[in-house]
Amino acid sequence: MLCNGGAGCCDYLEPVAQMFDDVAKVIRFEQRGCGRSDPAPPYDIETCLADLESIRTYYNVDRWIIGGHSWGADLALLYTLEHSSRVAGLICIAGGRIHNDREWHDEYERRKAREGEYVPEFIYPPNREVNQQLNRSWKTYIQKPDLLLKISRLQTPAVFVYGERDIRPSWPIKQVAQLMPKARFELIGGAEHVIWHSHENELRMLLREFVEQVVSDRLLMRKSLE
Repeated sequence: MLCNGGAGCCDYLEPVAQMFDDVAKVIRFEQRGCGRSDPAPPYDIETCLADLESIRTYYNVDRWIIGGHSWGADLALLYTLEHSSRVAGLICIAGGRIHNDREWHDEYERRKAREGEYVPEFIYPPNREVNQQLNRSWKTYIQKPDLLLKISRLQTPAVFVYGERDIRPSWPIKQVAQLMPKARFELIGGAEHVIWHSHENELRMLLREFVEQVVSDRLLMRKSLE
């Protein structure tokens, strides 16, 4: 399952899905009110997580690898926290933070004004209402007092991939990766936020390695239980 960024953007992750769709079935998720999805409030974290669970149930998947890019990676992390028993692996591309730090935002705005960045083409325009409501909901969610404790207890294999030239500071992602016992942080030199735009091969290698390892581990576990 791949979750796109935004919040409030349509799906743009076909290039990422194609990196490993020969070794796994890939589903791409659009939030309510975005892209091909119908407007159907409320637009909040709880509804997004429930929608993801409904998709998993619809496809009769016991456990899946869930991932995302940018805000979609944040959503994938929150889903893993709420439904860890249903997650075999977590992929966070250029995201997965749980901070709403003012200095982080200020540094991002400074780099954005100074350097700019590549933005993928969107088939459908972003939904600003979805963006505002989901961002408010996310800020409320990450204030949960047991959030860090729950992350530190996650036993889910995870990979956090970041671009060296991403204008978003990487320290919040590194912190989450350090908290999770089975997570690792991978920095791709020279890459920006949309890593696959300039470093497709490096990203493909990392993601395929991770997906194949999770699938292999699951098969070994099943055999040991037989």
